[in-house]
Amino acid sequence: MDLGLRGKVALVFGAGGGLGGAIAHSLSSEGARVVLADIDGDAARRATSRLSGEDAEAMALEWDIADLSVIASRISEIEAKFGSVSILVNITGGPPPTPAAGQAPELWTKHFDSMVRSVIAVTDAVLPGMRRQGWGRIITSTSSGVVSPIPNLGISNALRLALVGWSKTMAREVGHDGITTNIILPGRIATARITYLDEQKARREGRSVESVSKESADAIPVGRYGRPEEYADAVAFLASQQASYITGTVMRVDGGLIASI
Repeated sequence: MDLGLRGKVALVFGAGGGLGGAIAHSLSSEGARVVLADIDGDAARRATSRLSGEDAEAMALEWDIADLSVIASRISEIEAKFGSVSILVNITGGPPPTPAAGQAPELWTKHFDSMVRSVIAVTDAVLPGMRRQGWGRIITSTSSGVVSPIPNLGISNALRLALVGWSKTMAREVGHDGITTNIILPGRIATARITYLDEQKARREGRSVESVSKESADAIPVGRYGRPEEYADAVAFLASQQASYITGTVMRVDGGLIASI
């Protein structure tokens, strides 16, 4: 199936990591020109070189999404090379595992700035270009904790849920401009973040990482962790021409893990 993305400009955050890198690859394979942004510039460049080896049009940007002062210059850099952004994939890092109660206000502020305020600011910066094109896709990756709160991820559960309300509200505001805005959330996808969370749980409970991972996989109806490319292909579909009537939604890519309807 041709997803109609050839020549579209996609900006993917977290592209030096497992999910972001897979998303960049999936969009690139559909002919999109991809900007791979990551706080780790070397990781972004390595991911870009892998795409470039496949005759892709791609560029790497070292970009700390929490630094609002660089947004205008980074967008100008993208537009000078490729033109206006058509597809924005928002991915941020997650906070450390913590209970919801008893956290310092400064910790809440730090992660609100990096996980919520930053996403809103970058999206606001690319919206004018999408409106000029009469076409745009805003896809924000969050966490299954926005549907079923995950124990000991209190900050993540709360702040990522704020993005769901923001995305849903904005869908009504930009739909007439040909722009869709959706939330996509992973279950347990085999990435470094999931490995870290399994290691932290094993440490807290005095267990092996292998036993924690097996227990988690056994709780998933399909019996395994997801592959990054499976998640990435779902993002590519939301970015497609075929998904033009899907907006204001929350799509789960979780192997059936989340028990709620």
